[in-house]
Amino acid sequence: MEWVRHLSGELGEPPEVVGGKAHGLVLLHRLGLPVPAGFVVTTEACRVFLRTGRLPGGLGDELASAIEVLGPSTVSVRSGAAVSMPGMMDTILNLRLTPDSLDEALKSVFSSWNTPRARTYRTLHGIPHDLGTAVVVQRMVFGDRDGRSGSGVAFSRDPGTGENTPFGEVLFGHQGDAVVSGRTLTLPLHALADREPAAWRDLLDALSRIEQHHRDACYVEFTFESGVLWLLQVRPGRFTGAAAVRLATDLADAGAITRNEALLRVSPHHLRHVRVPRIALDADVIARGLGVCPGVAAGRVAVTADEAVRMAAGGPVVLVRPETSPEDIRGLAAATGIVTARGGPASHAAVVARSMGKPAVVGVADLLVGRDSVVMGGRTVGVGAMVAVDGTGGEVVLGTPRVVTGGADEHLRRLLGWADEVSGERPERDEARRLEAAQVVLRRRRGA
Repeated sequence: MEWVRHLSGELGEPPEVVGGKAHGLVLLHRLGLPVPAGFVVTTEACRVFLRTGRLPGGLGDELASAIEVLGPSTVSVRSGAAVSMPGMMDTILNLRLTPDSLDEALKSVFSSWNTPRARTYRTLHGIPHDLGTAVVVQRMVFGDRDGRSGSGVAFSRDPGTGENTPFGEVLFGHQGDAVVSGRTLTLPLHALADREPAAWRDLLDALSRIEQHHRDACYVEFTFESGVLWLLQVRPGRFTGAAAVRLATDLADAGAITRNEALLRVSPHHLRHVRVPRIALDADVIARGLGVCPGVAAGRVAVTADEAVRMAAGGPVVLVRPETSPEDIRGLAAATGIVTARGGPASHAAVVARSMGKPAVVGVADLLVGRDSVVMGGRTVGVGAMVAVDGTGGEVVLGTPRVVTGGADEHLRRLLGWADEVSGERPERDEARRLEAAQVVLRRRRGA
């Protein structure tokens, strides 16, 4: 059995073999986009390691050949399971590429598949524990090389609204881990246009080409080194709620997908939350940040993951942290809402909140988190006090505020109109049921 695959446009194996990260990098190669050279160690190699505690026989020789092809370089070693598990497993950067160092790095990443945080994440998301992870080894590009270097993340469209405008964040003079950790203040993505216009143009071109290929919004992680853009990861945008509705109708209007495809792309479950609740204007706002997952959540303040788990047994909890990390996953799962002092739209807290559908506010600049209380807007709020967060507007308020819900927008009305044409449903019925009825008809037609 072969354990190593070189990353190129010719690699045709599925994510179950090479992992989702490598599968995305193969697409980038096929589209002619800039990707650092590298190779991938398959998920089966991980499964062998997890069963036996040893790297599989023959892997060493394959790694030696792969290292020879890649040449002397510094590499990154990243996990890449078939299903995305953001931040849950180890990543090793700036590794000097030798057989011994790579063996140890592979063991570390493979072992991280079974860390408590990774197992908790898989349990929460219904991911089988026996899949294992692939590992991607790539030549490093350095976002901290000089003043014309940096890293960032980008969505081809706004994940909160579905608006057709690139959205994300960028950090000059830093590697990508500084962006996603939330520990460093980032800039809006468009800052790249002013500082490095060539890299900005290349990024827009890449987003457009990937979206045209997928006929869907996309998310990319990138680094630019001395003004030259490199793409490190790509996946579908995974929009929900109102953003999913707008994306589907816009793509149908542009002819990228049919109206029937648009109807099948929006989940009835997400449609039940498409009329996003907002905190009423008369609420007692004590802090403002960046809303990264729409909705309103109210609960008692908890300041550690363990505290959130314990307090959640007695009612809703809002987890308030300086920033979150993979070690906080149990607390994030227990909380109904999330607030962090640091971080942007691609920080750990934001990514996990969106994956779990939990209203969240990040980047609350004046938030200080203590052991028994937090300070927001100059006001001290004790652990256990009731607060609410608006994941759309980015407000944090004291107490349990009045909540208002907006009406259906034009995109939702049009999508439901298409649904009714397919199913013959009456407009007065529940919106999610109207969409579901249309999807049943469309799937029956496909089956016929």
